[in-house]
Amino acid sequence: MPTGYVHHPLFFWHDTGTSAGLLPADPLAGIQPGAHVEAAEAKRRAHELIHACGLLRDLVVIEPREATMTELLRVHTGDYVQHVKNQSDRGGGDAGDGFSPVGRGSYAIARLAAGGLVELVTAVAEGEVTNGYALLRPPGHHATADTGMGFCVFNSIAVAARHAQTELGLTRIAIVDIDAHHGNGTQSIFYTDPTVLTVSLHQADCFPPDSGWTRENGAGDGSGYALNVPLPAGTGHAGYLHTMHQVVLPALDRFRPDLILVAAGFDASVWDPMARQVLTADSYRAMTRLLVDAADRLCHGRLVAAHEGGYNPWYTPFCIRAFIEELRGGAATPDPYEAAVARYAAAPLLPHQREVIDEAAQLIERIHPAN
Repeated sequence: MPTGYVHHPLFFWHDTGTSAGLLPADPLAGIQPGAHVEAAEAKRRAHELIHACGLLRDLVVIEPREATMTELLRVHTGDYVQHVKNQSDRGGGDAGDGFSPVGRGSYAIARLAAGGLVELVTAVAEGEVTNGYALLRPPGHHATADTGMGFCVFNSIAVAARHAQTELGLTRIAIVDIDAHHGNGTQSIFYTDPTVLTVSLHQADCFPPDSGWTRENGAGDGSGYALNVPLPAGTGHAGYLHTMHQVVLPALDRFRPDLILVAAGFDASVWDPMARQVLTADSYRAMTRLLVDAADRLCHGRLVAAHEGGYNPWYTPFCIRAFIEELRGGAATPDPYEAAVARYAAAPLLPHQREVIDEAAQLIERIHPAN
């Protein structure tokens, strides 16, 4: 079965305005106009690479459509959805935290992103494709039920998870977040829900501040179903692969999901400006292969990835290509930067990294095994 792919030019037209990285441009305050860090360039170049290298012809393109209000309101409050619409209709504003720009038309584009992921999950559930990748923008995993944050507007992966449960009969959903920043929004939405397992691998205390510690492990009926691995800055290939083997795969085996969703952030890559992890394209290839094997073993191959972070315009595309190539299977294209990143990729697992991973691994037994 083929791999599905969602993209749309409007995703690249989400307008985050002129900024100095994170701050709104303000010449009178000495903040020189420039590009917002969450700009389209890395994602546009990724799509162009996928097309130019011939990978696109091996994928099944799934046409996105806007998420319905019913779909959005399974995850977000009505007041928040209306807030985003108001900001967009008036020509621009912010989704909630002062660092998440909403431009003219962003409301419709964010709905298109969420709806595109819903369509891809539906295609996987109905057997049209085995797995898939959605190259979405704006991102979503920081958005909570009632506010946007961290550049995120609507939490597309949460919307898709609820759609899978409500409309497609897929009861148990696992969400594996490999973005460099804690998937706090997704965690908060499902924090008391034992039918959704959230696993987040992220740089410790990076974003949001003081978020994503191992002690955040779910509450109420969902106690045990939120797993966090707050990896120290500088954790690279060996540390992430150890986390996959010691935490992610055992947790998936114990939970036995009907569907695996992946919050695919590439801001843990070696040259990304928004974190200090040192992953390479081959790191993402290796993690994807493990996740694909887990999906084959546990849920008939049903795995869907949603693009989140990744801000280096010249290296992120090669990480995304590696991820999609592993979803598709077959030949792997070498990383053109392989020689430059070889020393980073060879860095060993260090004791202080192992300590955090082992602490998280001890929490897996709190997940009740599936019947």
